[in-house]
Amino acid sequence: MKLSEFKSHLQELTELRFYLPNGQAVPSHFHVTEIGAIQKHFIDCGGSLRHESKINFQLWSAEDIDHRLQAQKLQAIIALSEHQLQLKDAEIEVEYQGETIGKYGVDFRAGGFQLINTQTDCLAKDKCGIPEKKPRLKLADLQKKSCAPNSGCC
Repeated sequence: MKLSEFKSHLQELTELRFYLPNGQAVPSHFHVTEIGAIQKHFIDCGGSLRHESKINFQLWSAEDIDHRLQAQKLQAIIALSEHQLQLKDAEIEVEYQGETIGKYGVDFRAGGFQLINTQTDCLAKDKCGIPEKKPRLKLADLQKKSCAPNSGCC
């Protein structure tokens, strides 16, 4: 989700909620401890030069359970970040502490922000010789698609 989409959803909320990929809620007393502009300049395994920009939110749950981050307060933090960091409308990446620091994408579902698992990937499969995945077909479906003799479809 891009920052503009996040801000649009944020305006609709009275209560700010984040959910982990397993559906468990991030404790309601979480804080957004950082908003940052992340620039990644790298070379993939195929030798192509790449540049990636993201906006990073870091969520943190303290033992202070009496304070809740309100949607309006987060809007103010985002506005200050946009001004001070000259943020562009980039994809948001959320960091959250589990067994280690996890990095997640974010989506909006059922009135809350859903953290989405991220995965590594090879960006140069064509240069590395990694074959594309072939579609899985069911044998029963192949029989349905069979051609009549002399129809010219095979």
